Amino acid sequence: MQAKSMKTPLFAALQCASAALLIAGSAAVSAQDNIYRCPSKAGITTYTNNKTEADNNGCSLMTGGNVTVVLGTSVKTVPNVLPGGAGTRVASAAQAASRIDSPEQRARDNDAKSILESELKKVEAKQAELLKDFNGGQPEKRGDETRNNQKYLDRVAEMKSAIARNDSDIAGIKREIGRVK
Repeated sequence: MQAKSMKTPLFAALQCASAALLIAGSAAVSAQDNIYRCPSKAGITTYTNNKTEADNNGCSLMTGGNVTVVLGTSVKTVPNVLPGGAGTRVASAAQAASRIDSPEQRARDNDAKSILESELKKVEAKQAELLKDFNGGQPEKRGDETRNNQKYLDRVAEMKSAIARNDSDIAGIKREIGRVK
């Protein structure tokens, strides 16, 4: 007696489902190919999953995690076009300064300079007062400092640091005034 073939509809459905699972499983395995890091060329490290390309370029196998590649944005450069149809050319610093030099900008520069000069006068007056109180490193002792010399030494140290801070403020303001001119 021969066995009948089991071509029932349920059996056919199971065969189709198992074939679909095999195909999906093989696709998932191929999606997890090895990733290779290739040496950087001109500062750009590249990655590939092509084994022959990796072997040809001396790439090393990546292990221990996923690789996420984020593409950066490209920078579009706009050439400086000179008036009068002179064509495209990079402007020099003198040309750039002449374009910015407007009456409004000169007024702002003058305002900034006058503000800086008034600040410089205030800081220099404060410095003169600090130096007068410091008395060449021998400031007068106060009442509580006659019995406790450490308080006097602490106050002298604070005066020295205040003078040094004020000196650096004066130098900074003078640098800023030099930039505005």
